[in-house]
Amino acid sequence: MAHRRSFLTALGTGLALSALGERVRGAAAAGANPREAVAVLGTGRLGGALGKRLAALGHAVVYGSRTPDSERVKALVRQSAPRASAAVPAEAAARAGIVVFALPWEPVVDLLPKLGDLTGKLIIDPMNAKPRIVEKYPFPPDTATSVAEQLQSSVPGAHVVKAFNTILYSDLADPARAGGPISIPLAGADRGAKRRVAQLTGALGLDPVDVGPLVAARYLEYLLWLEVGYVQYNGGKKLFEIYMRPVPV
Repeated sequence: MAHRRSFLTALGTGLALSALGERVRGAAAAGANPREAVAVLGTGRLGGALGKRLAALGHAVVYGSRTPDSERVKALVRQSAPRASAAVPAEAAARAGIVVFALPWEPVVDLLPKLGDLTGKLIIDPMNAKPRIVEKYPFPPDTATSVAEQLQSSVPGAHVVKAFNTILYSDLADPARAGGPISIPLAGADRGAKRRVAQLTGALGLDPVDVGPLVAARYLEYLLWLEVGYVQYNGGKKLFEIYMRPVPV
């Protein structure tokens, strides 16, 4: 049974938000078919790392690419065999119940209307918007919302879960490389959708942590830029991953 932890923290004007929701171990989470098809839109480093890991778990992975017949994409499909394929993004999304946007956010804004009806699908959002630069350091865009909330607004019939936006693609490909546990914070409005993502996350050897509703994605997008700023401050010689270790309450 999933172990639940939550606490409320006062913010600024006294608004109370759930800052740390349930921690769900993937092996115990219910509600997902471990072999359901996953569309991975994007064939770059993140999409390739996640797609190959999911394929190794037995999922049918459909890579969404503007050039599905290119040699680079064909090579990725071969590396993800035997249940992998590639198609244009709209076809890939239509063939799967889970759609991962392993792309930069900015081109996704124009891509969304071309993807067809995403109603009922689980959307995994690992995206971060292009940062604004302050004194040579990256910060989230000067906006009152998050990529995940904007995405959910664009696909109201789907279930958006923010996940995988803080992990290095190399550690996603090989979690043991980090030398210890890696937390994957999850934010979303639908608890069932988060349980499905938690199961996938646990099966990948990572530690899912439910941090609350979709508005909590704003915290997660800031976390990414904290990591990037840390790397930049240390001249690219130091990296870190996040582990949200539970403590007794």
